[in-house]
Amino acid sequence: MTASDAREIAAHFPPGFLWGVSTSAYQIEGALDADGRGRSIWETFAERPGAIERGEDASVACDHYHRYREDLALIRDLGVGSYRFSIAWPRIQPTGSGPVNRAGLAFYERLVDGLLEAGIRPFPTLYHWDLPQALEDKGGWAARDTAAHFADYTALVMQALGDRVAQWSLFNEPSIFTTRGYLLGRYAPGRQSLPDYLKAVHVVTMAHADGFRAAKAVRPDAKVGSVFAMAPCEPATDAPADRAATAYADAVFNHLSAGPLMTGRYPQPFLDSIPLKALAMLPGDTERMRVPLDFIGVNTYYRLVVSGGGDSRPDLPYFLFDILSDQRTTGGHADFSRPDPTAVRIENAFGRSEGKRTAMGWEIWPRALHDVLLSITGLYGPIPIEVCESGCAFDESPGDDGVVHDDARRAYHAAHIAAVADAMKAGANVMSYHVWSLYDNFEWASGYRPRFGIVHVDYVTQRRTLKDSARWYREVCHAARLRAGAVSLAER
Repeated sequence: MTASDAREIAAHFPPGFLWGVSTSAYQIEGALDADGRGRSIWETFAERPGAIERGEDASVACDHYHRYREDLALIRDLGVGSYRFSIAWPRIQPTGSGPVNRAGLAFYERLVDGLLEAGIRPFPTLYHWDLPQALEDKGGWAARDTAAHFADYTALVMQALGDRVAQWSLFNEPSIFTTRGYLLGRYAPGRQSLPDYLKAVHVVTMAHADGFRAAKAVRPDAKVGSVFAMAPCEPATDAPADRAATAYADAVFNHLSAGPLMTGRYPQPFLDSIPLKALAMLPGDTERMRVPLDFIGVNTYYRLVVSGGGDSRPDLPYFLFDILSDQRTTGGHADFSRPDPTAVRIENAFGRSEGKRTAMGWEIWPRALHDVLLSITGLYGPIPIEVCESGCAFDESPGDDGVVHDDARRAYHAAHIAAVADAMKAGANVMSYHVWSLYDNFEWASGYRPRFGIVHVDYVTQRRTLKDSARWYREVCHAARLRAGAVSLAER
């Protein structure tokens, strides 16, 4: 990539736009029993035979807990302006309640201080799926008390780091960890219970509300939001059954978590499909669950093409497929297919054009991110939006020259960055773009097979190697910094 190419990309964004990278604690830290850290639901889940591909676990992962200084130097070298990471609840409160574990908190204090010294915004998420096992033993996210415990945890972290951290995310992708953890049993804690899932949906909603208020009580000036998995939903055909299924998919996937926080009510298609008492709402919840989020974080990886039935198999990712195929919850079903990931373009049964596929079988469709950003703006007005995860998994390793040539990943990010620029021109108030992920890491139930990182990790030696995509992204970040500096000088 030439300097002029990087300048061209940066020129489409305002000087204050933040270019960042993302990680999560459980996926990179390792050191699961270090310095008083408590046990999480993922250690328990990983011990189940067959729960994680190849029987792998996150006991070492990227060893970030011990190598954070090296990692800070790498992040600084990339030239990013924002680092999104998560704080492991079991490091702060080993049993999910009680006093702070000072050693665990000190790790994040060092990390935040190092980022600030490097001129990088620390952008933490308070919950990225690693619930303390002690709370799961008491009912987990299906138990109302967990929301109160989360609020207490939020206050403790805000008291410790709120003087140095200005922007906070409460949760990462609540729709994913509730669905796959409590309904489908494919993620920790591995339950398969429709009643537990529905209770968890509402408990997490109230945890958002209680956590938001706890954060603001400690730091009224803090910017507090949350991060949601979102994808535009399209009907496979114009058939009424497909359109009805699409409306339901949109309600469940895109609005079940964010909707009640922004509007004070769950989406009507969802309420029409369940008895309200299944959510175990308490008097006053409707009034309390609406909170004025300061921003919305979004993770978009694909679009959803939805079918209400028939012999065709249009695309639909695994988690939503399982929800929609459950007659008890939707009264309909949807199918999905995973075409050859090497195919350049294919046509499905309806003549719908499709994109290339990643190693996860996910369709590459940059327009999806554009459409999600404008959808948020259309629904909720000019609320600030943070693109918290955008990324792809491909199978690659260093070549004979020691370099990881990942042109497909570089093209992926270039196309998605262009989609963000187009959405901003159309009125979306986007503040940042974060690459998922900084590192190849522990990818939950898929173990270490998928490689999402722009930095290759040798899991035996822990050597970090910048892929071509990282070198490209570094040029973009550098050009953005130069542009911001030039604009600043011009305005003086």
